[in-house]
Amino acid sequence: MKAAVVASIVISILIIGTVLILGIIKNSPKKVSPAGNDMSVAPNITAPDSADGGKAFLNDKSFLDEYQPFLNVERDNDELKEVSLLASSVSRDIRLTVVDAKGRSVSGEDFVFSIDGLGEYKDPDKDGYLYIGGVKPGKYTVSLSDTSDYGCVSDITVSVKEKIDYEILGDISYLIKTEDDIDVEAEDPQEKEDISEQSEKTDLRIDMSAAAFGIDVSKWNGEIDWKKVKEAGVEFAIIRCGYRGSKTGVLVEDPYFRRNLKGAKAAGVDVGIYFFTQAINENEAVEEASTVLTLLDGEQIDYPIFIDTEGSGGRADSLDVETRTSVCTTFMRTIECAGKGYKAGVYASRNWFYKKVRDSEFAPYVIWVAEYNDSPKYVGKYGMWQYTSSGSVDGISGRVDFDQSYLVKESGTE
Repeated sequence: MKAAVVASIVISILIIGTVLILGIIKNSPKKVSPAGNDMSVAPNITAPDSADGGKAFLNDKSFLDEYQPFLNVERDNDELKEVSLLASSVSRDIRLTVVDAKGRSVSGEDFVFSIDGLGEYKDPDKDGYLYIGGVKPGKYTVSLSDTSDYGCVSDITVSVKEKIDYEILGDISYLIKTEDDIDVEAEDPQEKEDISEQSEKTDLRIDMSAAAFGIDVSKWNGEIDWKKVKEAGVEFAIIRCGYRGSKTGVLVEDPYFRRNLKGAKAAGVDVGIYFFTQAINENEAVEEASTVLTLLDGEQIDYPIFIDTEGSGGRADSLDVETRTSVCTTFMRTIECAGKGYKAGVYASRNWFYKKVRDSEFAPYVIWVAEYNDSPKYVGKYGMWQYTSSGSVDGISGRVDFDQSYLVKESGTE
Protein backbone atom coordinates (compact mmCIF):
# COMPACT_ATOMS: atom_id res chain seq x y z
CA MET A 1 0.00 0.00 0.00
CA LYS A 2 2.79 2.42 0.89
CA ALA A 3 4.67 1.49 -2.30
CA ALA A 4 1.61 2.31 -4.42
CA VAL A 5 1.28 5.72 -2.81
CA VAL A 6 4.95 6.54 -3.41
CA ALA A 7 4.73 5.46 -7.02
CA SER A 8 1.63 7.60 -7.53
CA ILE A 9 3.43 10.65 -6.11
CA VAL A 10 6.48 10.15 -8.35
CA ILE A 11 4.34 9.82 -11.47
CA SER A 12 2.45 13.00 -10.58
CA ILE A 13 5.72 14.93 -10.18
CA LEU A 14 6.98 13.72 -13.55
CA ILE A 15 3.73 14.69 -15.28
CA ILE A 16 3.74 18.17 -13.73
CA GLY A 17 7.43 18.70 -14.66
CA THR A 18 6.81 17.65 -18.25
CA VAL A 19 3.87 20.03 -18.58
CA LEU A 20 5.94 22.92 -17.22
CA ILE A 21 8.85 22.22 -19.61
CA LEU A 22 6.52 21.97 -22.60
CA GLY A 23 4.91 25.24 -21.60
CA ILE A 24 8.27 26.99 -21.39
CA ILE A 25 9.29 25.68 -24.81
CA LYS A 26 5.93 26.65 -26.34
CA ASN A 27 6.14 30.22 -25.05
CA SER A 28 9.84 30.73 -25.81
CA PRO A 29 10.69 33.12 -28.70
CA LYS A 30 11.83 31.30 -31.80
CA LYS A 31 15.24 31.88 -33.32
CA VAL A 32 14.80 32.91 -36.92
CA SER A 33 17.43 32.90 -39.61
CA PRO A 34 17.81 35.95 -41.88
CA ALA A 35 15.69 34.06 -44.43
CA GLY A 36 12.82 33.73 -41.90
CA ASN A 37 13.19 29.99 -41.22
CA ASP A 38 12.46 28.55 -37.81
CA MET A 39 15.87 27.88 -36.23
CA SER A 40 14.71 26.91 -32.73
CA VAL A 41 16.09 23.46 -33.37
CA ALA A 42 19.81 23.04 -34.07
CA PRO A 43 20.25 23.12 -37.86
CA ASN A 44 21.19 20.19 -39.99
CA ILE A 45 24.94 20.58 -40.52
CA THR A 46 24.67 19.32 -44.09
CA ALA A 47 24.24 22.35 -46.32
CA PRO A 48 21.54 22.46 -49.01
CA ASP A 49 22.49 22.27 -52.65
CA SER A 50 23.43 25.66 -54.11
CA ALA A 51 25.27 27.29 -56.96
CA ASP A 52 28.40 27.72 -54.84
CA GLY A 53 28.89 24.03 -54.21
CA GLY A 54 26.55 23.58 -51.24
CA LYS A 55 28.25 26.05 -48.89
CA ALA A 56 26.09 29.16 -49.33
CA PHE A 57 25.14 29.20 -45.65
CA LEU A 58 28.79 29.59 -44.68
CA ASN A 59 28.68 33.14 -46.04
CA ASP A 60 25.91 34.07 -43.58
CA LYS A 61 27.86 35.77 -40.77
CA SER A 62 24.94 35.78 -38.32
CA PHE A 63 24.44 32.09 -38.94
CA LEU A 64 28.09 31.34 -38.23
CA ASP A 65 28.17 33.55 -35.15
CA GLU A 66 25.13 31.77 -33.73
CA TYR A 67 26.07 28.21 -34.49
CA GLN A 68 29.85 28.22 -34.81
CA PRO A 69 30.23 25.30 -32.32
CA PHE A 70 28.21 23.07 -34.65
CA LEU A 71 30.18 24.08 -37.74
CA ASN A 72 33.77 23.85 -36.53
CA VAL A 73 34.13 20.21 -37.44
CA GLU A 74 32.85 20.66 -40.97
CA ARG A 75 34.75 23.89 -41.67
CA ASP A 76 38.17 22.53 -40.71
CA ASN A 77 38.87 21.49 -44.30
CA ASP A 78 36.80 24.11 -46.09
CA GLU A 79 37.76 27.28 -44.23
CA LEU A 80 39.33 30.01 -46.37
CA LYS A 81 42.98 30.77 -45.70
CA GLU A 82 43.33 34.39 -44.67
CA VAL A 83 45.48 36.70 -46.79
CA SER A 84 46.17 40.42 -46.65
CA LEU A 85 46.82 43.10 -49.22
CA LEU A 86 49.80 45.44 -49.20
CA ALA A 87 49.87 48.51 -51.43
CA SER A 88 52.29 51.29 -52.24
CA SER A 89 52.82 54.03 -54.80
CA VAL A 90 55.90 55.85 -56.03
CA SER A 91 54.36 58.17 -58.59
CA ARG A 92 51.13 57.70 -60.58
CA ASP A 93 51.23 53.96 -60.00
CA ILE A 94 49.96 51.25 -57.66
CA ARG A 95 51.81 48.17 -56.43
CA LEU A 96 49.72 45.41 -54.89
CA THR A 97 51.03 42.35 -53.10
CA VAL A 98 49.13 39.44 -51.52
CA VAL A 99 50.69 38.01 -48.35
CA ASP A 100 49.66 35.25 -45.98
CA ALA A 101 49.33 35.39 -42.17
CA LYS A 102 53.10 34.99 -41.81
CA GLY A 103 53.87 37.84 -44.20
CA ARG A 104 54.94 35.60 -47.09
CA SER A 105 53.89 36.41 -50.64
CA VAL A 106 51.21 34.10 -52.03
CA SER A 107 51.53 32.77 -55.56
CA GLY A 108 49.81 30.25 -57.80
CA GLU A 109 46.29 31.67 -57.40
CA ASP A 110 43.94 33.45 -59.81
CA PHE A 111 43.69 36.59 -57.70
CA VAL A 112 41.44 39.38 -58.91
CA PHE A 113 42.02 42.91 -57.56
CA SER A 114 39.11 45.35 -57.52
CA ILE A 115 40.08 49.02 -57.40
CA ASP A 116 37.39 51.58 -56.74
CA GLY A 117 37.13 53.84 -59.78
CA LEU A 118 39.49 51.79 -61.92
CA GLY A 119 37.85 48.38 -62.20
CA GLU A 120 39.08 44.81 -61.85
CA TYR A 121 42.59 43.57 -62.56
CA LYS A 122 43.70 39.95 -62.83
CA ASP A 123 47.08 38.58 -61.76
CA PRO A 124 48.08 36.97 -65.09
CA ASP A 125 51.31 35.31 -63.96
CA LYS A 126 49.85 34.24 -60.60
CA ASP A 127 52.75 35.61 -58.57
CA GLY A 128 50.58 37.49 -56.07
CA TYR A 129 51.90 40.84 -57.31
CA LEU A 130 50.33 43.44 -59.56
CA TYR A 131 51.73 46.70 -60.91
CA ILE A 132 49.46 49.32 -62.47
CA GLY A 133 50.95 52.39 -64.13
CA GLY A 134 49.44 55.62 -65.39
CA VAL A 135 47.11 56.05 -62.41
CA LYS A 136 45.75 59.51 -61.62
CA PRO A 137 46.75 60.88 -58.20
CA GLY A 138 44.25 60.31 -55.42
CA LYS A 139 43.07 57.74 -52.90
CA TYR A 140 41.85 54.34 -54.05
CA THR A 141 40.15 51.52 -52.15
CA VAL A 142 41.40 48.09 -53.12
CA SER A 143 39.74 44.76 -52.42
CA LEU A 144 40.66 41.20 -53.27
CA SER A 145 38.08 38.75 -54.56
CA ASP A 146 37.95 35.52 -52.54
CA THR A 147 39.17 32.43 -54.35
CA SER A 148 38.40 28.79 -53.68
CA ASP A 149 41.20 28.68 -51.10
CA TYR A 150 41.84 32.25 -49.96
CA GLY A 151 39.87 35.10 -48.48
CA CYS A 152 41.14 38.63 -47.87
CA VAL A 153 41.10 39.97 -44.31
CA SER A 154 40.02 43.49 -45.29
CA ASP A 155 40.09 46.14 -47.98
CA ILE A 156 42.88 48.71 -48.02
CA THR A 157 43.35 52.27 -49.21
CA VAL A 158 46.35 53.46 -51.21
CA SER A 159 47.32 57.07 -51.91
CA VAL A 160 48.65 57.52 -55.41
CA LYS A 161 51.21 60.30 -55.57
CA GLU A 162 51.66 62.93 -58.25
CA LYS A 163 55.44 63.17 -57.96
CA ILE A 164 58.25 61.05 -56.55
CA ASP A 165 59.08 61.92 -52.97
CA TYR A 166 62.19 59.66 -52.79
CA GLU A 167 60.85 57.59 -49.93
CA ILE A 168 61.74 53.92 -49.71
CA LEU A 169 59.00 51.34 -50.21
CA GLY A 170 58.29 49.53 -46.97
CA ASP A 171 56.83 46.42 -48.60
CA ILE A 172 59.63 45.81 -51.13
CA SER A 173 60.82 42.60 -49.43
CA TYR A 174 57.93 40.72 -51.03
CA LEU A 175 59.28 41.55 -54.48
CA ILE A 176 62.86 40.42 -53.88
CA LYS A 177 63.51 37.00 -55.36
CA THR A 178 66.29 34.49 -54.98
CA GLU A 179 68.00 32.87 -57.93
CA ASP A 180 66.01 29.71 -57.23
CA ASP A 181 62.93 31.63 -58.43
CA ILE A 182 64.24 32.89 -61.79
CA ASP A 183 65.93 32.01 -65.07
CA VAL A 184 69.41 33.07 -64.00
CA GLU A 185 71.02 32.79 -67.43
CA ALA A 186 68.48 35.19 -68.92
CA GLU A 187 68.29 37.61 -66.00
CA ASP A 188 71.96 37.90 -64.99
CA PRO A 189 74.26 37.49 -68.00
CA GLN A 190 77.93 37.61 -67.11
CA GLU A 191 78.93 39.40 -70.30
CA LYS A 192 79.10 43.12 -69.70
CA GLU A 193 80.44 46.13 -71.55
CA ASP A 194 84.00 45.61 -72.86
CA ILE A 195 86.14 48.56 -71.75
CA SER A 196 89.58 46.97 -71.88
CA GLU A 197 92.41 48.91 -73.51
CA GLN A 198 95.93 48.00 -74.54
CA SER A 199 97.49 49.89 -71.64
CA GLU A 200 95.38 48.15 -68.97
CA LYS A 201 97.23 47.75 -65.68
CA THR A 202 96.73 44.61 -63.60
CA ASP A 203 99.10 45.43 -60.71
CA LEU A 204 97.90 44.62 -57.21
CA ARG A 205 98.03 48.31 -56.48
CA ILE A 206 99.16 51.23 -58.60
CA ASP A 207 99.51 54.10 -56.13
CA MET A 208 100.27 53.12 -52.54
CA SER A 209 100.34 56.65 -51.16
CA ALA A 210 97.39 58.54 -52.60
CA ALA A 211 94.68 55.90 -52.64
CA ALA A 212 93.23 52.94 -50.78
CA PHE A 213 93.35 49.63 -52.63
CA GLY A 214 90.20 47.56 -53.05
CA ILE A 215 88.18 45.08 -55.05
CA ASP A 216 84.56 44.71 -56.12
CA VAL A 217 82.93 41.31 -55.99
CA SER A 218 79.72 39.41 -56.67
CA LYS A 219 78.57 35.82 -57.05
CA TRP A 220 80.82 35.55 -60.10
CA ASN A 221 83.83 35.48 -57.78
CA GLY A 222 82.52 32.42 -55.93
CA GLU A 223 83.69 31.52 -52.43
CA ILE A 224 86.15 34.06 -51.04
CA ASP A 225 88.69 33.54 -48.28
CA TRP A 226 88.44 37.01 -46.80
CA LYS A 227 91.27 36.46 -44.32
CA LYS A 228 93.67 35.80 -47.21
CA VAL A 229 92.24 38.75 -49.13
CA LYS A 230 92.94 41.05 -46.19
CA GLU A 231 96.44 39.65 -45.71
CA ALA A 232 97.13 40.29 -49.40
CA GLY A 233 96.67 44.01 -48.82
CA VAL A 234 93.06 44.61 -49.82
CA GLU A 235 91.65 47.48 -47.77
CA PHE A 236 88.09 47.69 -49.03
CA ALA A 237 85.53 45.74 -51.06
CA ILE A 238 82.46 46.96 -52.91
CA ILE A 239 80.02 44.04 -52.72
CA ARG A 240 77.07 43.44 -55.02
CA CYS A 241 73.92 43.01 -52.97
CA GLY A 242 71.59 42.34 -55.88
CA TYR A 243 70.43 43.14 -59.36
CA ARG A 244 67.39 43.73 -61.51
CA GLY A 245 66.82 41.07 -64.12
CA SER A 246 67.99 42.02 -67.60
CA LYS A 247 65.03 40.32 -69.28
CA THR A 248 61.95 40.67 -67.06
CA GLY A 249 63.08 43.30 -64.54
CA VAL A 250 62.68 41.03 -61.52
CA LEU A 251 64.51 42.13 -58.35
CA VAL A 252 67.04 39.53 -57.18
CA GLU A 253 69.37 39.20 -54.20
CA ASP A 254 72.94 38.20 -55.06
CA PRO A 255 73.31 34.69 -53.57
CA TYR A 256 76.77 35.55 -52.16
CA PHE A 257 75.85 38.94 -50.74
CA ARG A 258 75.33 38.01 -47.10
CA ARG A 259 78.34 35.74 -46.79
CA ASN A 260 80.57 38.31 -48.53
CA LEU A 261 79.35 41.10 -46.26
CA LYS A 262 79.88 39.02 -43.15
CA GLY A 263 83.23 37.62 -44.29
CA ALA A 264 84.69 40.95 -45.32
CA LYS A 265 83.69 42.63 -42.07
CA ALA A 266 85.04 39.79 -39.97
CA ALA A 267 88.39 40.05 -41.76
CA GLY A 268 88.62 43.80 -41.21
CA VAL A 269 88.00 44.77 -44.84
CA ASP A 270 86.01 48.00 -45.26
CA VAL A 271 82.78 47.53 -47.17
CA GLY A 272 80.65 49.34 -49.74
CA ILE A 273 77.66 48.11 -51.77
CA TYR A 274 76.59 48.15 -55.39
CA PHE A 275 73.39 47.21 -57.20
CA PHE A 276 73.25 46.36 -60.91
CA THR A 277 70.41 48.37 -62.39
CA GLN A 278 68.06 47.56 -65.21
CA ALA A 279 65.51 50.16 -64.19
CA ILE A 280 63.77 51.80 -67.12
CA ASN A 281 62.14 54.67 -65.24
CA GLU A 282 62.32 56.64 -62.00
CA ASN A 283 59.72 54.51 -60.24
CA GLU A 284 61.83 51.40 -60.79
CA ALA A 285 64.87 53.31 -59.52
CA VAL A 286 63.04 53.88 -56.23
CA GLU A 287 62.29 50.16 -56.12
CA GLU A 288 65.97 49.36 -56.60
CA ALA A 289 67.09 51.76 -53.88
CA SER A 290 64.45 50.30 -51.57
CA THR A 291 65.71 46.80 -52.37
CA VAL A 292 69.26 47.73 -51.36
CA LEU A 293 68.18 49.30 -48.07
CA THR A 294 65.95 46.33 -47.31
CA LEU A 295 68.80 43.89 -47.91
CA LEU A 296 71.22 45.95 -45.82
CA ASP A 297 68.68 46.20 -42.99
CA GLY A 298 70.56 48.99 -41.24
CA GLU A 299 73.98 47.34 -41.47
CA GLN A 300 76.80 49.85 -41.07
CA ILE A 301 79.11 50.14 -44.06
CA ASP A 302 82.22 52.18 -44.79
CA TYR A 303 81.83 53.14 -48.44
CA PRO A 304 78.89 54.44 -50.48
CA ILE A 305 76.03 52.52 -52.06
CA PHE A 306 76.53 52.59 -55.83
CA ILE A 307 74.13 52.12 -58.71
CA ASP A 308 75.93 50.16 -61.43
CA THR A 309 74.84 51.32 -64.88
CA GLU A 310 76.44 49.69 -67.93
CA GLY A 311 75.70 47.85 -71.12
CA SER A 312 74.63 44.22 -70.76
CA GLY A 313 72.25 43.51 -73.62
CA GLY A 314 69.37 43.94 -71.19
CA ARG A 315 66.11 45.88 -70.99
CA ALA A 316 67.79 49.17 -69.98
CA ASP A 317 70.37 49.35 -72.78
CA SER A 318 68.09 51.32 -75.08
CA LEU A 319 67.30 54.11 -72.61
CA ASP A 320 67.93 57.67 -73.78
CA VAL A 321 70.41 59.88 -71.95
CA GLU A 322 67.75 61.83 -70.06
CA THR A 323 65.93 58.74 -68.74
CA ARG A 324 69.11 56.92 -67.73
CA THR A 325 70.37 60.03 -65.94
CA SER A 326 67.09 60.40 -64.04
CA VAL A 327 67.18 56.69 -63.07
CA CYS A 328 70.64 57.12 -61.54
CA THR A 329 69.88 60.37 -59.72
CA THR A 330 66.57 59.03 -58.39
CA PHE A 331 68.31 55.92 -57.02
CA MET A 332 71.03 57.97 -55.31
CA ARG A 333 68.67 60.60 -53.96
CA THR A 334 66.40 57.92 -52.50
CA ILE A 335 69.38 56.27 -50.79
CA GLU A 336 70.51 59.52 -49.19
CA CYS A 337 66.99 60.71 -48.32
CA ALA A 338 66.26 57.51 -46.40
CA GLY A 339 67.91 58.94 -43.29
CA LYS A 340 70.13 55.91 -42.73
CA GLY A 341 73.40 57.83 -43.05
CA TYR A 342 74.48 56.12 -46.26
CA LYS A 343 76.20 57.98 -49.06
CA ALA A 344 75.40 57.22 -52.67
CA GLY A 345 77.33 57.00 -55.91
CA VAL A 346 77.21 55.82 -59.50
CA TYR A 347 79.46 53.34 -61.33
CA ALA A 348 80.00 53.41 -65.09
CA SER A 349 82.72 53.30 -67.71
CA ARG A 350 84.35 56.48 -69.00
CA ASN A 351 82.52 56.16 -72.31
CA TRP A 352 79.23 55.53 -70.53
CA PHE A 353 79.68 58.72 -68.49
CA TYR A 354 80.44 60.64 -71.67
CA LYS A 355 77.74 59.24 -73.97
CA LYS A 356 74.97 57.55 -72.00
CA VAL A 357 74.32 59.93 -69.06
CA ARG A 358 74.72 63.58 -68.12
CA ASP A 359 77.42 63.18 -65.52
CA SER A 360 77.19 66.86 -64.58
CA GLU A 361 74.02 65.97 -62.64
CA PHE A 362 75.98 63.56 -60.46
CA ALA A 363 78.03 66.28 -58.79
CA PRO A 364 76.45 65.76 -55.32
CA TYR A 365 77.35 62.06 -55.41
CA VAL A 366 80.43 59.85 -55.71
CA ILE A 367 81.50 58.91 -59.22
CA TRP A 368 83.21 55.54 -59.60
CA VAL A 369 84.72 55.36 -63.05
CA ALA A 370 85.79 52.18 -64.82
CA GLU A 371 88.68 52.83 -67.18
CA TYR A 372 91.40 50.30 -67.91
CA ASN A 373 94.38 52.56 -68.52
CA ASP A 374 97.63 53.68 -66.90
CA SER A 375 95.57 56.46 -65.34
CA PRO A 376 92.02 57.70 -65.94
CA LYS A 377 91.49 59.97 -68.91
CA TYR A 378 88.03 60.78 -67.63
CA VAL A 379 87.93 64.55 -67.16
CA GLY A 380 85.17 64.70 -64.56
CA LYS A 381 85.63 64.57 -60.80
CA TYR A 382 85.68 61.02 -59.48
CA GLY A 383 86.18 59.42 -56.09
CA MET A 384 86.97 55.86 -57.16
CA TRP A 385 88.66 54.23 -60.13
CA GLN A 386 88.28 50.64 -61.30
CA TYR A 387 91.44 50.05 -63.30
CA THR A 388 91.22 46.37 -64.27
CA SER A 389 88.89 43.39 -64.37
CA SER A 390 91.81 40.98 -64.70
CA GLY A 391 93.37 41.25 -61.26
CA SER A 392 94.54 38.31 -59.16
CA VAL A 393 94.68 38.15 -55.39
CA ASP A 394 95.09 35.47 -52.74
CA GLY A 395 91.76 34.23 -51.43
CA ILE A 396 89.89 34.56 -54.74
CA SER A 397 89.98 32.05 -57.56
CA GLY A 398 90.06 33.56 -61.03
CA ARG A 399 90.00 37.17 -62.07
CA VAL A 400 88.78 40.01 -59.90
CA ASP A 401 88.22 43.76 -60.39
CA PHE A 402 90.80 46.08 -58.80
CA ASP A 403 89.90 49.57 -57.57
CA GLN A 404 91.46 52.61 -56.00
CA SER A 405 89.61 54.97 -53.70
CA TYR A 406 90.41 58.63 -53.13
CA LEU A 407 87.62 59.10 -50.63
CA VAL A 408 88.18 60.25 -47.06
CA LYS A 409 86.58 58.34 -44.25
CA GLU A 410 84.12 60.25 -42.11
CA SER A 411 82.60 58.61 -39.03
CA GLY A 412 82.18 55.12 -40.40
CA THR A 413 81.22 56.12 -43.93
CA GLU A 414 83.36 57.11 -46.87
